[in-house]
Amino acid sequence: MAQKPMTKSQLIATLAEATGSDKKSAGASLEALCALITSEVSGGGAVSLPGVGKIYCRARPARMVRNPATGEQMHKDADKVVKMTIAKALKDSVNS
Repeated sequence: MAQKPMTKSQLIATLAEATGSDKKSAGASLEALCALITSEVSGGGAVSLPGVGKIYCRARPARMVRNPATGEQMHKDADKVVKMTIAKALKDSVNS
């Protein structure tokens, strides 16, 4: 059975314990990291997190899609999507 994902408060508590700081500063660090990633990726850049992966924005072309409820084909304009490439070290640690 799969575990539930770690919540934000659990992540902050674990981060505070690992760094030897209080939860308030760990939470501020996490918020700053999320804001930095958001601003960089939304501006068209990429962020590499060593040992975790690379977060980047990719452009998708315009295409035809199908409405699953009606089966009707419709045109979808070009858009952007956030992608993440997982680092080999993380893949290897999960599969070993």
